[in-house]
Amino acid sequence: MIPHNIDSVKTTASVFGVYAGILGMEHGYFEMLQGNVAPRSLKILAVSPSELPFPFGHEPAMTVIPNFLITGILAIVVGLAIVAWSAVCLQNRYGAAILLLLSVVLLVVGGGFGPISLLITVWIGATRINRPLGWWCSELPSGLRRALAWLWPWFLAASLLWVPAEFVAGQLLGLKNDHRQTLTNLNLMLSYPMLAFFVLSLITSFAQAAQTQMSFERPSPTEVSLDT
Repeated sequence: MIPHNIDSVKTTASVFGVYAGILGMEHGYFEMLQGNVAPRSLKILAVSPSELPFPFGHEPAMTVIPNFLITGILAIVVGLAIVAWSAVCLQNRYGAAILLLLSVVLLVVGGGFGPISLLITVWIGATRINRPLGWWCSELPSGLRRALAWLWPWFLAASLLWVPAEFVAGQLLGLKNDHRQTLTNLNLMLSYPMLAFFVLSLITSFAQAAQTQMSFERPSPTEVSLDT
């Protein structure tokens, strides 16, 4: 049973925002390690093959800054701003709008393509924080709504644990860098379930929030007996 004082939509958006910001900072760290050199194009690999600790990809990204070192510094700064904003300010009046702006900036300064897909989910959630969920309350069948609400923490946990699980699996299987991109392509395939978990976490958070809203609106047995 999830306590009623937990706002599932805000929790999901904030946790995913912090997670995306950390992933952007991780991209920036490895870009800094590539040094004071210019990338060959707007599309880059944040991690050079010699430094890659993760067997399933090379962290594709893009940057409008013609310097890996500066790109990395900016990705870390913007990623840190997203972490702070997601943790503290998403529920503010302009919380979603400023998050969207920071997300675009992170994308173009080397924060990676993975974090931006997560930040889109965060932005959608942020637009619904402290908002009524009329359709979820009135149109969604109550049994389905309760089932989705029950699944919310499980999908949230699966979303957060997917990348660490990939890393552990790679270590256990002894997978190394693949310069022929075979494992990079495998990483792309493995990203689809993770994206599905992001979307399902958001959907189930709406269902959980609707359940909470309805529980507050429903009169208690004491109130019913007094009315009668």
